[in-house]
Order: sequence, then C-alpha cells, then structure tokens
Amino acid sequence: MIVLDLKDSRPLYEQIVERFQHLILCGVLPEDEKMPSVRNLAMELSINPNTIQKAYGELERNGFIYSVKGRGNFVAGNHGLKEAKKEEIKTQILALVKEGEGIGLTKDEIVELLQGKE
Repeated sequence: MIVLDLKDSRPLYEQIVERFQHLILCGVLPEDEKMPSVRNLAMELSINPNTIQKAYGELERNGFIYSVKGRGNFVAGNHGLKEAKKEEIKTQILALVKEGEGIGLTKDEIVELLQGKE
C-alpha cells in the first residue's frame, strides 16, 4: 500500500502523508475505513512509530483522517477534500498559464499542451 523512496530528499513522514492523501482522494481508501495502526504500519515499513504518528497527525490536521479514542484512525469523507484539491490544481494551472504567456507561449500552444499534444 505505502512504498517509501529512501532516495527522496523529503522526510519520510511527508512521503507517508502524500501517499495516503493520494489513496484517499482516489477512493482507494473509502470513507470511514480504519487506517493501519501506527505500530503495524511502522513494522511494515521498518521505521520509527513516531514517524507514523507524525504523519497521522498531519493527515488529521488536513482533514483526511479522524481519530476515535481507543479505536484508532479512520478515513474522513473525501468530497470536500477533492474539491479543495481541484481548486488548488486550477490555481496552479492558471499561474503556469500566466507564466507561459509571460515568456511568449500563445494560447493555442498552451491549449495543445493541456490536450497532451506537443
């Protein structure tokens, strides 16, 4: 489920957060599904449980998971998260379009790039 890249310069907890966010947004982890326990995931990935705990804390702060005392962590609903991610991507695309226009890309060239034509 989670594969870490030890050559990646980012901290392990950030990689874990990114992977879980992707799995939740894509619907691989459905709403209200129980997340792997901190201890089991730490053993599976051969890393310190504190790293998993830090990642889970970040996921909870960002609204991807919620915790139930004594039961563990569960996947939160992802509809609002998907919409927020779409808006973030739209903002990034618009910024790139403006930057491209600033260096001389035409609207036709930008449309071709967005359609996957080079």
